[in-house]
Amino acid sequence: MGLWTLLEGFLLLANALAILNEDRFLAPRGWSFSEVSGTGRAKSLKGQLIGLIYATQYLRVPLIILNVITILVKLVSG
Repeated sequence: MGLWTLLEGFLLLANALAILNEDRFLAPRGWSFSEVSGTGRAKSLKGQLIGLIYATQYLRVPLIILNVITILVKLVSG
């Protein structure tokens, strides 16, 4: 396993986090950002994970650019 494979794995994980819908998936399970920020548990592990999910959802445009670059590199290198 090389560095490129590891970077692709992290990119896939970021893609998975970016497509999670708050209304349909996160809120019914108690993973809403308003629940964590309202109760003051933002420093807990759950709060940190919810913050990571929202950060990846906020940075969708750079994520799209990274996906395009990855696809182009895969097309060129084979």
